[in-house]
Amino acid sequence: MDKKAIAKAAELIRNSKHTVVLTGAGISTPSGIPDFRSPDYGMWSKYDPFEVASLWGFKENPEAFYGWARSLMDKVRNARPNPAHISLAHLEKAGYIQTIITQNIDSLHEQAGSKHVLPLHGTIKTATCLDCGHRVQITEEFWEEVRKGGIPRCPKCGGLLKPDVVLFGEPLPYEILKEAQQEALLCDLMIVVGSSLMVMPAADLPALAKRRGSKLILINLQWTTMDSQADVLIHENAAKALPRIEKQVLDGRRK
Repeated sequence: MDKKAIAKAAELIRNSKHTVVLTGAGISTPSGIPDFRSPDYGMWSKYDPFEVASLWGFKENPEAFYGWARSLMDKVRNARPNPAHISLAHLEKAGYIQTIITQNIDSLHEQAGSKHVLPLHGTIKTATCLDCGHRVQITEEFWEEVRKGGIPRCPKCGGLLKPDVVLFGEPLPYEILKEAQQEALLCDLMIVVGSSLMVMPAADLPALAKRRGSKLILINLQWTTMDSQADVLIHENAAKALPRIEKQVLDGRRK
């Protein structure tokens, strides 16, 4: 691992007044949750996303969505925060991180202890009826029905219940997106962790921050379109890189 890059990242974090983190699927793969776009093992190498993870696909064939979601959601529900999530929570508690914007639906940042988290792509904690708009908490009974091959229905009208995750063809939650964009404009340091930066509008947030003069730390196993603009570039597993950065940040504070 590049010791100079780790040291420079720690220095930028210590000197920042407003640090925002953007996380993608790569931060959660060490917790056992598969990513979507890796060419050899990503989920979209096995499934057509527009059949199983689009709004129109869900409406036409909810059985295909829930068949695909069954194994994924079991992995999500059984996952636990890894050292990358925990390091970000520690840095937030110490006052070095102000906001975490995440493209993930797994709630692992919150489980790790992070307080100010903006879930751009929704959550699996609730589901909404497509007919009457009634919202329900997703319980173990909900997923037990899915595991048995059933389709969860609205307790009020019998309509289809869709988990409150953003599917292809759906807009992002307006207020959360607005706040994320404001954070990108306010920050003087953005840290991107485990994101391919291929999905808009989340992918535009680092560019927005850079245009406003922010520094950029990029931690990702794969190449991204923002690599050339990063002030610190770390092509490493986030669960290994972030604890080392955290240690240097906190050790530097104590000196």
